[in-house]
Amino acid sequence: MAHPAFSASNVAVITGGASGIGLAAAKRFASMGLKVAIADLGGDKLNAAHAIVAQQSDPDSVIAVETDVTSIDDLQRLQATVEQKFGGVDILMNNAGIQPGSSIFDTGRWDQIIAVNLFGVIRGSQVFGPKMIQRQKPGLIINTGSKQGITTPPGDPAYNVSKSGVKTFTEALQHELRNTSNCRVTAHLFIPGFVYTPLTAGNRTEKPAGAWTPEQTVDFMLERVSAGDFYILCPDNDVARSIDERRILWAAHDIIKNRPPLSRWHPDYQSEFADFLTRKD
Repeated sequence: MAHPAFSASNVAVITGGASGIGLAAAKRFASMGLKVAIADLGGDKLNAAHAIVAQQSDPDSVIAVETDVTSIDDLQRLQATVEQKFGGVDILMNNAGIQPGSSIFDTGRWDQIIAVNLFGVIRGSQVFGPKMIQRQKPGLIINTGSKQGITTPPGDPAYNVSKSGVKTFTEALQHELRNTSNCRVTAHLFIPGFVYTPLTAGNRTEKPAGAWTPEQTVDFMLERVSAGDFYILCPDNDVARSIDERRILWAAHDIIKNRPPLSRWHPDYQSEFADFLTRKD
């Protein structure tokens, strides 16, 4: 049975809703009868997303609002626009994210990545959360994280830092919500696997065999949110949950066993990691 927040005529706000997972979520929510606000940067992409999502529902139940999630003024304007059009918000999906690449000593991209990926989630929750709590209705705040924010592989440190922050913030948010009197809103950390989206496509024009589609990923999210999961750890066609669990456990053991950081990629530990990955203990 679906979570009660997914009831027809309820209101969902999705940041980064004009493409990829966000667009797939907007289409799915609209097809379930929800009123949907797509928040993204403006232009043809946002207009096209509105047209696509409106085909799934009553066109009057879908709006597209130009929103820069790094701007608290934009987020407050988004909230006011949604409330004026649809009323109070039942589902907030903080999904906007970028991954332009980064390195440790390249300062040019860090501010933007942290602003969008981390502070977009924090400010979105801070703007919408209090009124969602006040309504005393079942509600959801779904924050899009990443496996890279948990196992932190080398290669894009700014992205990893931002998504590690999303994990930590969402854990603290859920703790706050469950200890707030009369609160019926819950927070969930959405952790996609390999998904073929504009963010991950690179130069590819066809979905790799190992990747899930955004639609598959959103369906999994709906299933696990309705089951009550906080950590929505998505598999894909290459990586089963059991492999993710071993990778996460190995990363935690770097601290417990006082190994070098990121030892999974350290030449002295590669054979030990390969053996650990196949063990059942």
